Amino acid sequence: MNKIKYLYLTSRDDFLRVDISRIVYFEADGNYTNFVLSNKLKGQVLMNLSQMQDTLTRSLQEQARIFARVGKRFIVNLSYVYHIDVAHQKLMLTDGERFAYQLPVSKEALKKLKELFVSATNANND
Repeated sequence: MNKIKYLYLTSRDDFLRVDISRIVYFEADGNYTNFVLSNKLKGQVLMNLSQMQDTLTRSLQEQARIFARVGKRFIVNLSYVYHIDVAHQKLMLTDGERFAYQLPVSKEALKKLKELFVSATNANND
């Protein structure tokens, strides 16, 4: 049985409990981090993207590997990556049914993300 893992985010006035498998991506917004869930709900927390990355690592430990920092602006859930378009600097995230998000990402960041998938694919085929 697969146990649901939650990310708990709290501030002075808010408490959020988020199923990590439902997080599609995080986006930097100055001192805030916005996030989008697979059911299209959106949220915002008062921490920058680096702090969010640290929170994910600290809170989720090994399970934080489902997320990857992509450039300066995004942290994405790797299970929703559908299309990496380096030439047009676009990353498409989708569940294949209910949503598709297209994010503008630098060529360098997309090259690194693509290499991450290619390396994982090659390792699985060995």
